[in-house]
Amino acid sequence: MDRTLFDDEHEQFRSAFRTFLDREVVPRREEWDAAGIVSRDVWRSAGASGFLAFEVPERFGGAGVSDFRYNLVVVEELADADVMAVGAGFTLHNDVTLPYFMKYCTPAQQERWLPGIASGELICAVAMTEPGMGSDLASMATTAIRDGDDYIVNGSKTFITNGINADLVIVAAKTDPSQRHAGMSLLVLERGMEGFERGRNLDKVGLHAQDTAELFFTDVRVPAANLLGTEGHGFLHLVDNLPQERLGIAAAGVAHARAALGWTLAYAKERTAFGKPIGSFQNSRFKLAEMATEVAVAQSFVDQCAVALNAGTLSAEDAAMAKWWCTEMQKRVVDTCVQLHGGYGYMLEYPIARAYQDARITTIYGGTTEIMKEVIGRSLGV
Repeated sequence: MDRTLFDDEHEQFRSAFRTFLDREVVPRREEWDAAGIVSRDVWRSAGASGFLAFEVPERFGGAGVSDFRYNLVVVEELADADVMAVGAGFTLHNDVTLPYFMKYCTPAQQERWLPGIASGELICAVAMTEPGMGSDLASMATTAIRDGDDYIVNGSKTFITNGINADLVIVAAKTDPSQRHAGMSLLVLERGMEGFERGRNLDKVGLHAQDTAELFFTDVRVPAANLLGTEGHGFLHLVDNLPQERLGIAAAGVAHARAALGWTLAYAKERTAFGKPIGSFQNSRFKLAEMATEVAVAQSFVDQCAVALNAGTLSAEDAAMAKWWCTEMQKRVVDTCVQLHGGYGYMLEYPIARAYQDARITTIYGGTTEIMKEVIGRSLGV
């Protein structure tokens, strides 16, 4: 079945982005994996090449294009080039944090932040999760208490993607600790603010090149001008952006599964056992057929969701369906691909082994599979 989602402009963008990856990213993947962080120069290069913050208006240095299909192209090429760990920071910057700045920035905030976000000079992160909090956002303990023209922020966050590199961190905090969801607000904390400290770069199972950190706030004085959106509406702002965030994760899951299938199919045609290619054995053919079907079905649903997102009609329930199904499918496919590679599938010099490490987190971040099912179940009236 032919895929009809993309136009010529998207395919031209795809070619340009893949050239950028092959030139600027792929040769340095091992260096960044070992360091646990991506060099800031590649962010500036990506910004200069037009691969960051597509929605930012041209007057602020962006492309002024609001079309999630470009985001899909980015994640698909990152997966195909085997640099998902490097690109996770880019997708968080483009898919997750940018919408907050686009929707809730005041004109003055746009002038301050959007040019740097588009150029790669200002790397973004969002800080929601706290130690021991899990998925219950309303139980967060980080506070932001108003004091004249400032908020005083105290607390901590963990598992923050781009946590070391980030210059702008959207922090969810309680401006009214007596309330649950209604007491939450979003503040932008900037690099260098006194009392804002980075913890260690966390040592993860996969996504090794992606910096993931603990953040600590001790009497950080944040100007009220850094309030993002409306005080007390932080939870609503977060929920409003979750469909796009979850669709982005679903799209990455499908792209990674498709890439893993491609590597495995090539291996199954080349590797021989008992005098013939391993792909010619019935069990191998059936496994490959099953994976090809799952990837194709998942891709079709993700493409429909992308069209709905562009039209402003993507529901939280459909995004939750895409997120849990596609990431669970990703895990199944990658695991089967490792099995078909045999012992070589366990060697990190093979991309399938790195894919196996990187896939495990996807059913957890952005909302666990269990939370996604809860969202869907509630919409069914049960």
